[in-house]
Amino acid sequence: MDSLAVLEQMNRECRGTLMEALGIEFTGVGENWLEARMPIDERTMRPGRLLHGGAIMALVETVGSGLTYIGVLREENHVFGIEINGNHIRKAQGDYVVGRAEFIHKGQRTHVVSVNVTDEFGNLASVCRITNVVLPKGG
Repeated sequence: MDSLAVLEQMNRECRGTLMEALGIEFTGVGENWLEARMPIDERTMRPGRLLHGGAIMALVETVGSGLTYIGVLREENHVFGIEINGNHIRKAQGDYVVGRAEFIHKGQRTHVVSVNVTDEFGNLASVCRITNVVLPKGG
């Protein structure tokens, strides 16, 4: 499947979910990486008009698990995030943030993924990591 088809499928599968509610959209994919964008607006801000840390972690979970998801046989496997952490480095500015997920470790059953979140201007806002498990369906 080509890159555009992967992105279209991922975005289609997110309709009617938390990802759609937060405005998260997959925007780029390549070998061993995936990117998604999330707006900084009333859906994702906390009081004080700052980006909510929980919204950042939802973006991280989405793009980090998504990277594992596109690399497994989805008809045969489930993907679950089993651990997530993040360090918020600086205030995100502008109209959106981008999460870029890249593999640190890609085993048969566990994947460790690094996700850097940058703001519209390319400034690093958060450094995060998620561990995913790949489990066979029905087993």
